[in-house]
Amino acid sequence: MSAIKQKLQEKIEGWRPRTTRLVKEYGDVKLGEVSIGQAIGGMRGVKCLVTDISYLDPFEGIRFRGYTIPEVLEKLPKPAGAEYPTVESFFYLLLTGDIPTEKEAEEIGEEFKARAKVPQYVFDVINAMPPEAHPMVMFSAAILSMEKESIFAKKYKEGISKMDYWDPTYEDAMNLLAKLPEIGAYIYRKKFKGGDIIAPDPSLDFGANFAHMMGVPAPYDELSRLYFILHSDHESGNVSAHTGHLVASALSDVYYAISAMIDGLAGPLHGLANEMVLRWIQGVMDKMGGKVPDEEEMKKFVWDTLNSGQVIPGYGHAVLRKTDPRYMAQREFSLKHLADDPIFAYVDILYKVVPDILREHGKAKNPWPNVDAQSGVIQWHYGVREYDFYTVLFGIGRSLGVLSNIIWDRGLGYPIERPKSVTTDMLEEVAGIKK
Repeated sequence: MSAIKQKLQEKIEGWRPRTTRLVKEYGDVKLGEVSIGQAIGGMRGVKCLVTDISYLDPFEGIRFRGYTIPEVLEKLPKPAGAEYPTVESFFYLLLTGDIPTEKEAEEIGEEFKARAKVPQYVFDVINAMPPEAHPMVMFSAAILSMEKESIFAKKYKEGISKMDYWDPTYEDAMNLLAKLPEIGAYIYRKKFKGGDIIAPDPSLDFGANFAHMMGVPAPYDELSRLYFILHSDHESGNVSAHTGHLVASALSDVYYAISAMIDGLAGPLHGLANEMVLRWIQGVMDKMGGKVPDEEEMKKFVWDTLNSGQVIPGYGHAVLRKTDPRYMAQREFSLKHLADDPIFAYVDILYKVVPDILREHGKAKNPWPNVDAQSGVIQWHYGVREYDFYTVLFGIGRSLGVLSNIIWDRGLGYPIERPKSVTTDMLEEVAGIKK
């Protein structure tokens, strides 16, 4: 058993009594009340999911295992001479809650490398698809095609103890994660670069190897590390994370669950936001003739946009009430590496004028930028200009958090998810509406 798997086993076994006691002794304690608006409005804000992997505080932003984004970027081990931590060290943190040593992070890297070979039939599945197939369809199908590799599915059929479900789930998760960079990069090169495939380089870390296979030079390796970390998890209530949790709660293996997660992420109300923001900014540039406006000119444009009934994409958040720390991390990267980029010049000036205008306008609960306000802009800068591919990048990162959650769900024995529905007649009766 590897060192991290042994540590994970100890963590899970130490955690189980906590959840067992909560259910047994405090299961009837109320967390809150559900309103009719929440029932009809997508269960927004209903406290009914449990995860220790990440927590979204309205005023602090996302915390990964209790650490803020600046703390994560500062404390985790980095490759020699690199600015950002390895994905491997971050995944160790998500799994265990501990900041790894360099040796522990390297062990995760070695595990990924040992499991990274993608079966040929996966590429055959991608190659068999029509050229116009969406990259997310290719990605989801490629992941699902590997279901026959599931160790959990085999062990379950053999009659494994429920207390050990987490073990083969961990093996499946590690096997799948290790392959995602090559699958994602293959889809990109196959669909957008004439099939000119670049073989993986086993000497490189997760993020750097992805950049290498994409064919994008440094500092895209740094961006890949940062991008995957920032998009890894966002509590369990967002569509992609919740979909992965829901499907896995039926004891479907991680290949089913992550394929379904990708399908949810593909929706325009979830994973496509960065593309929409980039398209909007490019539209603004066209309207202004490519000239970078001063603050007064941009203020007028923003006011005209709002007064016409339109919104400013990339601003506002369902939960956050401050600037998204994920945005700030990307802003710091951009100020260092994209200072002369004409699109970032628009992003920069929007950041300086939009929040005050939205506050004055009074309709936005959160006038601050979110993660999508510039993530597509950075990809565009480095030549990844195929909008349809951006959600694949998101999916690789999001898999880190969702797979960590699924392993822990199995370790703590969480049951199948099954909320109760009511009818519209029942809601009207509760509301006192007379028919």
